[in-house]
Amino acid sequence: MFKDLLIRFFLGGAAVMISYMITVISPWKILAGIFAAFPAVMITAVLMVGIASGSKNAAKIANGSVFGMIGGVICVATVWTVLQVSGNWGLSIVLGLLFWLGSSIMVASFREKVKNKGRIKITIPFGIQVRHK
Repeated sequence: MFKDLLIRFFLGGAAVMISYMITVISPWKILAGIFAAFPAVMITAVLMVGIASGSKNAAKIANGSVFGMIGGVICVATVWTVLQVSGNWGLSIVLGLLFWLGSSIMVASFREKVKNKGRIKITIPFGIQVRHK
């Protein structure tokens, strides 16, 4: 039992640390939100960003975590399917995590495209871009 608790402590701590590091380092803030979707990490990530950077940034992380949670459904389905087919739990976990990240990024990208639909992008010489709704 002590070994199980120790493993959970280190894995949970590592997940929180990685999520926070991505929040600080990544130029793509949506990626930080996706990583914050680890259910045990989401509240901690929002809390830490809220304390450090304010409610507006915390809301961005919470918003991005929605995409990660959608990816979580894909992850569970992938792990379950691969386990049923192959019986290999290691392969199931690796594929589940890869599908989680890929699907989360795809959902976030799709949401961004839908959000920007209807905007006209005009490029002026010297790389200046004007967006008009």
